[in-house]
Amino acid sequence: MHRVGFSGNRRVLFSTLGVWLLAATIAPVAAHAQSGNLAFGKSVTRSSDVSSGRAPNAVDGSADTYWQPLMSDRQDDGTVWLRVDLETATRIDQAVLNIRTTTTTIEAYRIQTSDDDASWQTAFVRDQSSGTIPNIDTAEFPAVTSRYVRVEFTLNDPVRNFQLNELELYDTEGEPPPVVLSSVYFVDATGRSYAPDETVVLRVGQQLPLTLKGRLSNDEETDLEDAVVAFASSEPDVASIDPAATVTAAAAGVTAITGTATLDEITREVRLWVDVYDPTTLLVELELSHPTMAIGIGQPAVLAPGDAYPVLHVLPYVDARLSGALLLDGAQIQRLPSIALTAGDMRDIQLPGTADQRGRYELRLRIIERGKPPAYDAFFFTAVDPDDVPGDQSRIAYIGPDARLTYVPDIKGNRILDFSNAGYMGGGVKVPDVQARVAVEPGQGDDTARIQAAIDLVSEMPQNAEGIRGAVLLRRGRFEVAGTLQIGASGVVLRGEGHEADGTILHATGPTRRDILEVGGPAGRMLLDPQTTISDLYVPSGARSFHIVDPSDFRVGDTVVVRRHGNDRWIHAIGMDQIAERPGSPGSTVQWSPFALDFDRVITKIEGNVITVDAPLANAIERRWGGGELIAYDDPDRIEQVGVENLRVEVEFDPSVTEIIDGMPYYADENHAVSFAILTSVKNAWVRDVTTLHLEFSLAHVQRDAKWVTVQDSAAVEMVSLITGGRRYNFDLAGQLTLVQRCHAETARHAFVVDSRVPGVNVFLDNDSVMEYATSEPHHRWSVGGLYDNVHADIAIQDRAWLGTGHGWAGANYVAWNTEGGLTVQQPPTAQNHAIGHVGEKRPPFVPNSDDPRPRSDGYWEHLGQHVTPRSLYLQQLEDRLGTDAVLTIERSPVGGGALDEPLIEADLPQPSGIKVGSRWLDGFSPNVFDYLVTLPAGTTRPPRVQAHDGHHDVEVLPATHPNGTTVLIVRDPATPEKSVRYTIRFVVSQ
Repeated sequence: MHRVGFSGNRRVLFSTLGVWLLAATIAPVAAHAQSGNLAFGKSVTRSSDVSSGRAPNAVDGSADTYWQPLMSDRQDDGTVWLRVDLETATRIDQAVLNIRTTTTTIEAYRIQTSDDDASWQTAFVRDQSSGTIPNIDTAEFPAVTSRYVRVEFTLNDPVRNFQLNELELYDTEGEPPPVVLSSVYFVDATGRSYAPDETVVLRVGQQLPLTLKGRLSNDEETDLEDAVVAFASSEPDVASIDPAATVTAAAAGVTAITGTATLDEITREVRLWVDVYDPTTLLVELELSHPTMAIGIGQPAVLAPGDAYPVLHVLPYVDARLSGALLLDGAQIQRLPSIALTAGDMRDIQLPGTADQRGRYELRLRIIERGKPPAYDAFFFTAVDPDDVPGDQSRIAYIGPDARLTYVPDIKGNRILDFSNAGYMGGGVKVPDVQARVAVEPGQGDDTARIQAAIDLVSEMPQNAEGIRGAVLLRRGRFEVAGTLQIGASGVVLRGEGHEADGTILHATGPTRRDILEVGGPAGRMLLDPQTTISDLYVPSGARSFHIVDPSDFRVGDTVVVRRHGNDRWIHAIGMDQIAERPGSPGSTVQWSPFALDFDRVITKIEGNVITVDAPLANAIERRWGGGELIAYDDPDRIEQVGVENLRVEVEFDPSVTEIIDGMPYYADENHAVSFAILTSVKNAWVRDVTTLHLEFSLAHVQRDAKWVTVQDSAAVEMVSLITGGRRYNFDLAGQLTLVQRCHAETARHAFVVDSRVPGVNVFLDNDSVMEYATSEPHHRWSVGGLYDNVHADIAIQDRAWLGTGHGWAGANYVAWNTEGGLTVQQPPTAQNHAIGHVGEKRPPFVPNSDDPRPRSDGYWEHLGQHVTPRSLYLQQLEDRLGTDAVLTIERSPVGGGALDEPLIEADLPQPSGIKVGSRWLDGFSPNVFDYLVTLPAGTTRPPRVQAHDGHHDVEVLPATHPNGTTVLIVRDPATPEKSVRYTIRFVVSQ
């Protein structure tokens, strides 16, 4: 990445982001000079080609491009071919082949000629008998005169890719053909030339004069004076280019500048990316440096005890004042005096002293621009002696002297996440044992309606103070389910009497494609008006606290969305606007657009303008990439305290429908039930002790708007479907703060999988997968904050490139902890992924490969081949946060049984005689009706006060926080407090 317009001593800050972009400038081996190349620019045909490797590329004079035949063509008969039309009968006696991929896959090639494109004569044959064919091979043969020339390749490994950069044809004794335009490129005023797809960084208002130059087929340069030249910008509002080739940066963002030249009817094109930043938004560039300390994102920033403190480098974009403090383990040890900053005047500030004491240091900084709210930033480093870390523990997460985990962050504070908030009730809380209210016996024929009627009956019963109504118990035996069951009210549980073959069996019958059970409310989060901007320049991954501009409208206990924006500049920095095309499928790859991650959190503390939330943020929030916001929300339509448990699901399918994979037949019918439990718009929900057979997709699909879900002690086996995309995701997560533990998968493609743009955190703990056809993984498009903890399966956390429709970087800030099997872990730009204590094969990633050779960074690997202590990261974190009892409460325990499975309807419940809403009694109130909908007049801005008319019971009121919210009344019997009833009043403002 090239930055323009700064003085020579200006440092390129956060330079690691440029690694990905610079990779695109590396070109393959140059083609031979084109002087005399008779094939140059001629018409070609081929056996096949892919969108990223069209046949004309093999005669365009550039080794930057290539011809690639389809895999299906290569596998058809192991032979692929390319034909050149020389337009007239032409004498040739030499061919030069520039082969991009390995030549060990080429059994032989032959050069054939023809006068009529029908009858062919062989002029030359090369095979492996005389040794490996070189990548640039010259074939000399007796002169022949023909119009058509064909080169035919016989491949011994047609599965592996084959690419040909150039085919050149020569008459070594004849006259050379005319010199033509080979390629074009941009040059700036300093004479610096830009490689194709290079990125230049400009500030808003800056100009960059460019010149388009060309290279001829004889390898000479040309100024294109006689060419027709045109320029274009893909986003002219970001940066435009005028006819004189001057680029003007107008607004923050990214654009592609294209230069095109046509000379003697030959057109060549080149692209240059322009990344524009707004200095008034960024305020200042800050960086630490130290001769021995790692500076990169995702690399632990460690000093030896006694080392000098780092140097702070400051490049202000605006006039401002900078102040700060140095802290050790949270206690201030040094104050940075207030310093006046002048725009453009770089400062180097040596922090006085040495890191004599072991511990974590934090340099907190405050930047004040006149008339603007303060901005904040921080840097982190740790003073530790390597001998302080036991040999069987991770260097970045180890048990400290206080018997709790000590974390070592990178320079910006990014660290291994605390995953312990995942699961029912935010982790560490036992899934409740719910009293049965209704029991259903197996019947004859379709039982869907009878089961649904029982669910609906319990849905009308009162909730207790904890939000529980009761369970529908399905007795032991077989229930036929031809439709879809639905749980749409809080506090309802569907339970069987066992998930074994002699337990309660839901037999999903018929050829209708459907889900068997849908659990959820009508809607998820409702965003509210209190919104404010995050004022930190950088909030690290793993943080729970951050600064905001205006805290006045927020309170402890508020439910909030912490929104992390990812703008087009960030998309470009991670390379996801330049995903390579899928070979053989032109146009199928979708480049990424900007998007946001919404972390669903609860405020636990407010100190001044510092907000603390209940669970960590799983992605850094950085102002340069769009910054972040804090937004209040309510979720009156999201149900909670719902579960399904102790069941067996068997799906009817057609066993006559089969396919073959790896020579083995398998059941491939897809006209049957697809998934078992779909959980959406729920919180504090669970699926436990469920076994499923013959599903197509998933036992549990935790969808978006689901939160605090536990799936445990379940097994999805004997999947039935085609083995291809979009199938066999046995445990699939799209919600956040979900725990999947002690689960088993068989015949999966992606057994334990996370969908796209999932905010996290999510945890897979003590799970295993066997007989699998692909990997457990974050599947696509930047899901964040996942943990594979003691998972026995093949796992991949990587750049999936063009797979799917452009899956790209599938996961960031993931951890594989004490896993077993095959494992792939790469580091995405701007984030990190960790592999700690893995036992098994370290597998190569999908990319780089021959179709996309751009390099990617490896993730953070430690203790490969040896498990580490503690055994489980999640359980240790849970113990650190809540104590040993929290770990014990989530261990496996019996489900139902005994008195819990004997239906019981409680009597003598505490009930008020009336409810008053505002100054009026609630119309239609009945003590035996527990849920009400009240319409408020248009324009209402505050919810009315609600109170119960009751002098005999204890009443707790949980008021609505906005006019479209819900007020809850909890009525308790003072003599028997465990007897309680909830009444809910949902308000809706007329439109």
